[in-house]
Amino acid sequence: MITINLIKRARIFILLLLTTSIFVFSSFANSASDTDWGPKYNSKGELILPTNYHGWIFLGAPLTPHALNNGKAGFPEYHNVYTQYEAYTAYRKTGVFPEGTILLKELQLTIEGTNDDGSRGEASGRGYFPAALNGIDISVKDSERYKDTNGWGFFNFGHHAPPYAKTAAALPKEACAACHIASAENMVFIKFYKPILNAK
Repeated sequence: MITINLIKRARIFILLLLTTSIFVFSSFANSASDTDWGPKYNSKGELILPTNYHGWIFLGAPLTPHALNNGKAGFPEYHNVYTQYEAYTAYRKTGVFPEGTILLKELQLTIEGTNDDGSRGEASGRGYFPAALNGIDISVKDSERYKDTNGWGFFNFGHHAPPYAKTAAALPKEACAACHIASAENMVFIKFYKPILNAK
C-alpha cells in the first residue's frame, strides 16, 4: 500500500514538473520571439538602427520632390517604407500594428531633372527616378514606453547619405509625433501603405 502511494505521488510530482517546465519554456520562447523581431535599445535607452531592413516587407514609397516643394522638401524625396515580417503578418490578420512594430522610412533622392518640375525622361517615360539614399526615420510602437506620444516613438538617424547614425534618442513630441497626431490615422499615414497591406 505504501509502495502504491509512493508511486502515485511520484507520478503526480513528475506531471507537475513537466507542466511547469512547459509553461516556463513557453513563456521564455514567447519573450525571446518578441525580443528577436522587435526594437533593440542600448543602455542609454537609444534605439539601435536595425540591420538587414532592406529584407523587410516594403510598404510603399510616397514621393515629395524638391522641385515641387520650392527646393526644400521636408523629407526628400522618395520615402521607402519597410516593416518587419511579423508586424506585417499581424496587421494583415487584425488590421492593427502589434506592439514592437517598426516602420522604417529610408529617404532616397531623385535623379536630377531636366524639366522645371524636376522630372526627366527615361526609357519608361517622363517622371521621377530614384538615385542616392539620403536618410532614415523610424517610428516604433510601444504603448507603455511612448505613452506620452500616443504609443509611438519617433527617431531620426540622419538626413544624409549612408552611413547613418548607429543609435538615436526618441524625438520630442513637437518634432514628429505632433504631426502624426494631427494628420495620421492612429499615428500612421496608413493610406499610403494600404495598397500593399491589403493586397489580395
